[in-house]
Amino acid sequence: MNTIVLATLNARYHHCAFGLRYLLANMGELQQQTRLLEFTINQPTLDILGQILQHKPKIVGLGVYIWNVEETTRLVADLKRVAPEILVVLGGPEVSYETEQQQIVHLADYVITGEADLAFPELCRKLLQSSDGLQMLPEGKVIHAAIPDLNQLQMPYELYSDEDIAHRVIYVEASRGCPFTCEFCLSALEIPVRQFQLAPFLAAMDRLLARGTRHFKFVDRTFNLNLRVSQAILEFFLERYQPGVFLHFELIPDRLPDALQKVIVRFPPGSMQFEVGIQTFNDHVSELISRKQDNELVERNLNWLRSETAVHVHADLIVGLPGESLDSFACGFDRLVRLAPHEIQVGILKRLRGTPIIRHDEDWQMIYSPHPPYEILSTKLMDFETVQELRRFAKYWDSIANSGNFVETTLLLWDNGRGGSGSPFLEFRRLANWLFDREGQSYGISLSRLFESVFEYLTSERSCDATEVAATLWRDYQRGGRSDKPGFLRPFLSQADDRPRMLNASSAPRRQGRRLDVT
Repeated sequence: MNTIVLATLNARYHHCAFGLRYLLANMGELQQQTRLLEFTINQPTLDILGQILQHKPKIVGLGVYIWNVEETTRLVADLKRVAPEILVVLGGPEVSYETEQQQIVHLADYVITGEADLAFPELCRKLLQSSDGLQMLPEGKVIHAAIPDLNQLQMPYELYSDEDIAHRVIYVEASRGCPFTCEFCLSALEIPVRQFQLAPFLAAMDRLLARGTRHFKFVDRTFNLNLRVSQAILEFFLERYQPGVFLHFELIPDRLPDALQKVIVRFPPGSMQFEVGIQTFNDHVSELISRKQDNELVERNLNWLRSETAVHVHADLIVGLPGESLDSFACGFDRLVRLAPHEIQVGILKRLRGTPIIRHDEDWQMIYSPHPPYEILSTKLMDFETVQELRRFAKYWDSIANSGNFVETTLLLWDNGRGGSGSPFLEFRRLANWLFDREGQSYGISLSRLFESVFEYLTSERSCDATEVAATLWRDYQRGGRSDKPGFLRPFLSQADDRPRMLNASSAPRRQGRRLDVT
């Protein structure tokens, strides 16, 4: 029997509940009677409920996020119906703001807002003592957690299981907080950056490496803010580098001084990814949303990363920001494509609870969906149809350009010499609209179907040479080790194309590795 159950619904199995592991690590004397359970949003609610109740808990703590709030609300409703005596405690970013307005909060017994690493164990102690008649129940449903001293926290890395290490994303953090005030982001509400002590953190990383961990995803919002720390962490992993090690960091795009560059350039291909949040190249939009960014320095840094390093570069843009028109977004997109990041994530603006982006609602006619993930539906400068078109654009872009399956083929789309306009945005928009007319959907299209559709588009709509397109598609098709030649390509390929291609034994994640595979 476990007195306390910590649970959440992850978006996918390979995601680990990092926050819950922090809670478990800091349960103190209650840790032995606490069980961590992880589910996914695709599991039936009643199955999840059944597994929780098997442990006969007195307290259930649930992590609530934008991706699981609807499913978790159903879970809490059913839990309180069949076992009303069980105390339900909520935490997580989704319930930390606009708390009283949420149905799930009304269903639960307690809510902890903010960083609950120490507040949750303390609440559990009070609740268990009150059940024994030793303590009064806490006053009020909503508990605002004090900001914990990071030096007082037990780190959670020992709680990753061997299965986690073998099959799931291993999240780590060297700091918390963000110094910037971008109005669309919850980090704008956080206090300034706090660092974990470097020596204990690196010791924990060393133990993870010794256990076989190879993929580390740093969740720090601004990994390169403290240059001393970021340089030390990179040097640490360089000294211990083994084939298969892969590091993911989120970077401030206009902050890559020489000292950091000298370390970055030493990492081998397939070992590191930088997530670079551009969001917009429109200076007026940046000013509206309180985002400070030196775009000239951003360009210089991206050019350096692509020309001088083996880092896989993932860049972000946001559709629907106040003041952003279709034309200005297109200009920013083209500008970013020409800087050649390996991936461009085109995200749709979300109205995260508590963020100050809502101050623009009236002036810029910002209309959001009331349902998670609260995406923008229309703005003063982008009507619903335009936003919908860009939503499809984003999905097709992810399936084609970002996937690593069409590395060479994508470049044909905007090649002026092959009838393209030279504008990546315009040309991919044309392809996306053509695909939607053909398929009637942007999800669930098989890879083989995508290859055939892209071939048809380039040869029929763009009048590209079929032999050249087929040869390019075939080279791309082999990325990741595929060797089955699609039937629609065979009439256009020579016998020379039948020769097997040499593949690099890249140990990078599959998506990133496709850009390294074919020599």
